[in-house]
Amino acid sequence: MKLLASSIALLALSGLAAHAADISQSTKAELKGNEGQMIGSATLTEAPKGVVMRVEVQGLTPGWHGLHFHEKGDCSKSDFTSAGGHVHTQASMVHGLLNPDANESGDLPNLYVGADGKGATEVFSTYVSLDGQGGRASLQDDDGSAIVIHAAPDDHMTQPIGGAGARVACAVIGS
Repeated sequence: MKLLASSIALLALSGLAAHAADISQSTKAELKGNEGQMIGSATLTEAPKGVVMRVEVQGLTPGWHGLHFHEKGDCSKSDFTSAGGHVHTQASMVHGLLNPDANESGDLPNLYVGADGKGATEVFSTYVSLDGQGGRASLQDDDGSAIVIHAAPDDHMTQPIGGAGARVACAVIGS
């Protein structure tokens, strides 16, 4: 009887270990404003066919804001131009989720910030991966990547950034 109970316990533990191995890879990034102050965070979780990202911010101007993945994990300049352009997998990609000529891997839906300066969203992108799974753009490649929030909304069509304007927040995703 003791042997049976031990065997059942061992099977249960091995099942838990297998389940733990199936849990998706996640990473958290701190969003900073132009003056270096922390204004929020983003949690990115690898999914079977993309990345789920949850963003929570405070202290931004109310209204809609462009939200993109940028190609370099570098938020060192106060205007965040050090993060480079949008993540992309081809040299000649066009911007815009509504663009009939395709879109860049860094394109994301806009973020809405309420009258109290707080905003939150959860988005899913099939164009990226944390580590390049499925041939998608890797957010954690050798130079990492960044999440950038812009001052204005992205119209999802205009080149090169949808008219989203200045970069007002940045988070290094990591390498």
